[in-house]
Amino acid sequence: VAGTMIFKSPYPDVVIPDESVTEYVLTRAAHLRDKVALIDGTNGATISFRQLAQGIKRVAHGLVSRGFAKGDVLAIYSPNTPTYPIAFHGVAHAGGVVTTVNPTYLVSDLASQLRDSGARFIITAGPFTNNALQAAEEVGGIDEIFSFDGSPGTTPFSQLMETEELSTGANIDPDKDLLALPYSSGTTGISKGVMLTHRNLVANMAQLNGCEELCRPLTERDTLIAVLPFFHIYGLTVIMNYALSKGASTVVLPQFDLEQFLAAIQEYGVTFAHLVPPILVALAKHPLVDGYDLTSLEGINSGAAPLGRELAEAVEKRLGCVVAQGYGLTETSPVTHVAPNREQGQTPHASVGPVLPNTQVAIVDISTEQRLGAGERGELWIRGPQVMQGYLGQPEATGATIDEEGWLHTGDIAYVDESGHCYIVDRMKELIKFKGFQVAPAELEALLLSHSHITDAAVVRSPDQEAGEIPKAFVVSDGSLSEEDVMSFVNERVSPHKKIRRVEFIDQIPKSPAGKILRRILIEREAQGTEQTS
Repeated sequence: VAGTMIFKSPYPDVVIPDESVTEYVLTRAAHLRDKVALIDGTNGATISFRQLAQGIKRVAHGLVSRGFAKGDVLAIYSPNTPTYPIAFHGVAHAGGVVTTVNPTYLVSDLASQLRDSGARFIITAGPFTNNALQAAEEVGGIDEIFSFDGSPGTTPFSQLMETEELSTGANIDPDKDLLALPYSSGTTGISKGVMLTHRNLVANMAQLNGCEELCRPLTERDTLIAVLPFFHIYGLTVIMNYALSKGASTVVLPQFDLEQFLAAIQEYGVTFAHLVPPILVALAKHPLVDGYDLTSLEGINSGAAPLGRELAEAVEKRLGCVVAQGYGLTETSPVTHVAPNREQGQTPHASVGPVLPNTQVAIVDISTEQRLGAGERGELWIRGPQVMQGYLGQPEATGATIDEEGWLHTGDIAYVDESGHCYIVDRMKELIKFKGFQVAPAELEALLLSHSHITDAAVVRSPDQEAGEIPKAFVVSDGSLSEEDVMSFVNERVSPHKKIRRVEFIDQIPKSPAGKILRRILIEREAQGTEQTS
């Protein structure tokens, strides 16, 4: 702990290569050639490192030949597929920007992201094609829609692969040129485009490399499983790109299905898995787990939401592997902390570990902004090369998140112990994290208030064992509605992760004199109610 109350990494700083993400990810491809890079967990089809590199360069050429220029934006609106990395890096090699879209988004959500990002092209798949076509028509300005499976009304993605290779990619300035534009709600409000450069993503992978003194290294002998979505920054950086850069093989699944997931671990000898707490609940408790041989699994890293100590210990005991957690944000590419995980008991399960190389942390008093010392709780601030450039077209929101000294204000309450390990204890944010996906209460409140029989409403997070948190609505109505009526009204109009899953009628929404909803009162009321019913 420095005297300035800045917490530094236990690891020495790393050199961040001055290269594009694609150059970094393909570092081992020429050497590995016919080694399997990607496995389709649904049918066993494989893509070698040589095929990966060739495919990327062909897709880049195919896009450039269609007028795709440096700085242009392409949206990938698809579940995981082994060709997702080829699409992502094809765009990157051509000098473009990928905006990754949640495939469960309805037409309105998709249209909003297409419009805001300025996307010119879309890549989609199967049952999501109709939404893509409708959204493109609504927004306008979309040049072409590709689909991984050649769905009607689209250009088959395979056509992009039928060209020659673009041997020399666009001239990339890693420090300035954007590559990824995922969307995040940040600490408040509606989704905003998070501007991540090539350097942001390369830095984060180089930083993960720099933790190998205490953390289990990823090697060419490893097989990972990609069940978390590639559209999410966790899946994109930590699973898809980092694993490929290390020469590991990755089994790709389109979504989480417990039986399919367990069968894939057994069949392909998966050695390491990046997961989220709801999946760990299944691994700890579901009887299906006993029917599969999971002895190949050496380690699990959990992220995207807090992992409880009891749950981590239950999974370790049942599977015999090491369970640890990390921490990050879309706005930090995403990793800022990772718990040392070479053996069981190396890190307290409640800790997200020390901060990554080249990264600084401050714990700050919420009211005074005074920096605090070890063991004191305050808002977690982060500074490092993985921090985003800002929110697309949102200078005010950017300024509210990143200060003039480059500190990113996370909105999370944390403390750092004497050994430099960080613990996340609460969130200042109003956001609800449903299975790791962000839900902005303001959006649901606006929708509820559009109902003629609802006079006031507030939405807060409600604890849930499986999902972590679910959206609960407190509603003031004229007495003519049932809980089911309220849920149906909202849930027919939003994407699945935004659905209202609990409703409570209330006489009055507590508000401050300025009219701001006092969510803390409702959250405390909800917590008490949940304790009484559990």
